[in-house]
Amino acid sequence: MDGLDCIPHVLREYALVADGERGALIDPQGCVAWMCAPRWHDDAVFGALIGGGGYYQVVPADPWHVWGGYYEPGTLIWHSRWSTQGTIVECREALALPADPHRAVLLRRILADDDPVELLVRCKPGADFGRAEVRDVERNGDVWTMRTGPLWIRWTGAVDGRVRVEAGRHHDFVLEVSDRPFDGPPPDPGLCWQETEHGWREAVPDCLDTLVPDDARHAYSVLTGLTSGTGGMVAAATTSLPERAKLGGDYDYRYAWIRDQCYVGQAVATHQPHRLMDDAVRFVAERLIEHGPDLKPAYTVTGGQIPDQRELDLPGYPGGTDRVGNRVRHQFQLDAFGEALLLFGAAAEHDHLTADAERAIDVAIDAIEQQWRKTEAGVWELEDRSWTHSNLICVAGLRRTAKFMMANRCTALADAILAETARTSLHPRGHWQRSIDDDSVDASLLLPALRGALPADDPRSIATVRAVQEDLGRDGYVYRFRHDERKLGAAEGAFLVCGFWLALAEHQQGDAISAARRFERNRASCGPPGLFTEEYDVGQRQLRGNIPQAFVHGMLLECAARLSRGWQ
Repeated sequence: MDGLDCIPHVLREYALVADGERGALIDPQGCVAWMCAPRWHDDAVFGALIGGGGYYQVVPADPWHVWGGYYEPGTLIWHSRWSTQGTIVECREALALPADPHRAVLLRRILADDDPVELLVRCKPGADFGRAEVRDVERNGDVWTMRTGPLWIRWTGAVDGRVRVEAGRHHDFVLEVSDRPFDGPPPDPGLCWQETEHGWREAVPDCLDTLVPDDARHAYSVLTGLTSGTGGMVAAATTSLPERAKLGGDYDYRYAWIRDQCYVGQAVATHQPHRLMDDAVRFVAERLIEHGPDLKPAYTVTGGQIPDQRELDLPGYPGGTDRVGNRVRHQFQLDAFGEALLLFGAAAEHDHLTADAERAIDVAIDAIEQQWRKTEAGVWELEDRSWTHSNLICVAGLRRTAKFMMANRCTALADAILAETARTSLHPRGHWQRSIDDDSVDASLLLPALRGALPADDPRSIATVRAVQEDLGRDGYVYRFRHDERKLGAAEGAFLVCGFWLALAEHQQGDAISAARRFERNRASCGPPGLFTEEYDVGQRQLRGNIPQAFVHGMLLECAARLSRGWQ
C-alpha cells in the first residue's frame, strides 16, 4: 500500500486525537504521523513524526489548499478543514470510545456539503516504528486485512489512491489496530461515532464557572484523552521531540509521572471533584502501596516499569534524536511523596478519599520521615542534591494531611523539615534558593506557598515571588532557572508551567492584574489546535518538546478556576 512521504511540520500545527489508551497526531496534510499501538508505551505503527515509517493520509486532491481545523467542544473529535480553489473539504477524525486497551479504532469521515470533493488516500502502516514489513494482505470488497510485526490491522471503507464523495454525502474509513486477531465483523462507523460522542459528553464538564470556559474545557478534554482506564495519565503522547535543536533534551514522555499526575489531580480538584481527580488518586495510591519508599518517579500506564533509555537508529524529528525509554527509572525524587500527600488532601477536602489512599498516606509519611535528609534528583530530574523545592513540598503535603489526620505527627515533621531548610537554603536576599550549595532562584520555589507550606504573606514567600519575577521572568514568560551566564532563552525555552505558577502566585498575593496578564500571555502560547508543549521558544514563537504536555494543560485549568475568584 504505497504512498507519498509524510514530511514533518512545526509542532504548533499538529492536532491530537486520543482515547486514553493511545493517541494519534494529525498534521496539516491530513497525515496521521504518529500513533503507538496498542498502548502509549508500545512501538509506533505510524512513526513518520520521528523519521520512521508508517503514516495514514487523507487530503484533498487539489494541490492548492489552505489548512485549518477545530475540535468539537468538550471533545478530542477533530475536524481537518481545507479551503481549495473549488470548495471546502472537511475530515472528521477521532479515536473511538469506549476505548479497548487491546484495539485502537481510528475513525475518519470525509464530509462533502455543497460540492463534490475528491481526496487522496494513502495508508502505509508499519509496526516497530515503520521497520516491520506488511504481510498477509487480503481484500474482501472494501475491507483490507493485514499483519505487521505483532499487530493485526483491518481497514474498512478502504481505497488506496483517490476517493470521490458526492455533494451532501459522506464517506467513512475505520482503521483498527490490535494485538489480537479480530473476532467478528468490522464495527459499524455510525454506531462508533454515536458512542464516541456520548463518551465525550459523559467525560468532560462544561467549566462555565472558570475564567475561560472554552479553554478550560479543552484542557480537561486533552487530559481525559491522555488518561488510561487504569487511572494512569501519560506526561505526553510523544517521544524525542527536541527542546533545543541539536542540544539534547530529547526524552520519551509516554509514561505516567507520579508528580505530573498529582499536579493534574490537584488542578482538577480546584474546579470540582471530577473523575480525573479520582483517577489520579487511584493510580498514585496503588503505586505507593505497591512500592512504598522505593516509589519510582514514573511508570507505564499499566503500572509497569519504564524500560531503559535506548536509541532507535532513526533520523528523528528535525533537530532531535530518536529515544524510547527513560533514565528516570533509576532516580529517586523526594517531592513525589509530598505531591502525593497534597493530592490525597485535595481528595479528602471533597470527601473522595479512598481506603487505599488512606493506606498510601501512611506510606508517604514514612518515606518522607526516613528520606528527607537524603540527596535526590528533584523536580527537574537533575543530579542528586538536597533540593529546596522537594523539602518544602513535603512540608506542604504534611501540613495539608495534618488538617484531617495524624495532626501531631505531620505537624512536628513539617516543622522540623522547614526549620532545617530555612537554616541551610534561605538566600541572604530573603528568598528560597535552589539547594544548599546553589544560591540561585528556581521557579519551582513558587509552589510551596501556593500549596500551603508557609503563608503567602510570609516574607520568604514574598521575596521568592519577587526574585522569580526579576531573575526568571521575561516578556510575560518564565524560565525554570539560569543554567549559566547566558541570557535567558539561550539554554532552553520558557517553561509554560512556570508561567502559570507565577500567575497563581501573583493572584495569591493580591496582584490580580499581573496574574491575569501573565495567564493570558502563557495561554496564547499554542497553535490552532490549542495544544501546549513543555517549552515555548519566545524568540521564534514556536513550541518545543513533546506534545501535548499534560501538566501544562492541568495548570491552565487550575489558573482558569482560581483566577475566576478570590484566593481560597
